[in-house]
Amino acid sequence: MVLWVFGYGSLVWNPGFEYDDKIIGFIKDYKRVFDLACIDHRGTPENPARTCTLEQIEGAVCWGAAYCVRGSPERERAAMEYLERRECEYDQKNLVDFYKEADPLQPALTGIIVFTSTPDKVSNKYYLGPAPLEEMAMQIATAVGPCGNNRDYLFLLEKAMYDIGHEDDMVIELANEVRKVLGTMGKGVSKEKQLAGSPRKKPLRSQTQTYSPSTQLLLLPKAVAMDS
Repeated sequence: MVLWVFGYGSLVWNPGFEYDDKIIGFIKDYKRVFDLACIDHRGTPENPARTCTLEQIEGAVCWGAAYCVRGSPERERAAMEYLERRECEYDQKNLVDFYKEADPLQPALTGIIVFTSTPDKVSNKYYLGPAPLEEMAMQIATAVGPCGNNRDYLFLLEKAMYDIGHEDDMVIELANEVRKVLGTMGKGVSKEKQLAGSPRKKPLRSQTQTYSPSTQLLLLPKAVAMDS
């Protein structure tokens, strides 16, 4: 038996479990969205965080990382038990095909597990649904939980997608909107310390490039790279 899990949120930079292989690639007909509440990691029941889930859209592509656990049923069971605790706000586990950049037509893996959520506020208490960009940014800028603040989750995801060479325009847009909110709130930002740049849309990067957000926020509290 071999366990494969696809990560598209915090699992991209912080899987949190022992794995044997990690492959960068994508799944089809899913789009990353910030429509799920988190009340025990990056937020609270009173002020929930917004974290990633997937929306099914034909023709969409979602890049991330696939993790493999092999060797014994005990290792696979331990990894899945950990993931089910960590991803407790996700009420579905789907099996999907996974593709690599070298061959976008032929699946590299089939039957890979991905955690998703039911997009219904009645049947899924954690589903927040879409909201205007400014509203999402304000929520993310202010939510804090036991594992850190919501904005670090977003900024770490932005960097992680850059690191794997497949940035997400929606993540970049939302991260920059959060930086605007934090600037307005006076979270250690001054105009002279901001670095402005054009949006990054290249799917790949050279080895000599370094991560530099198009609007850089300085003097933030230290990021906490824990579960979700």
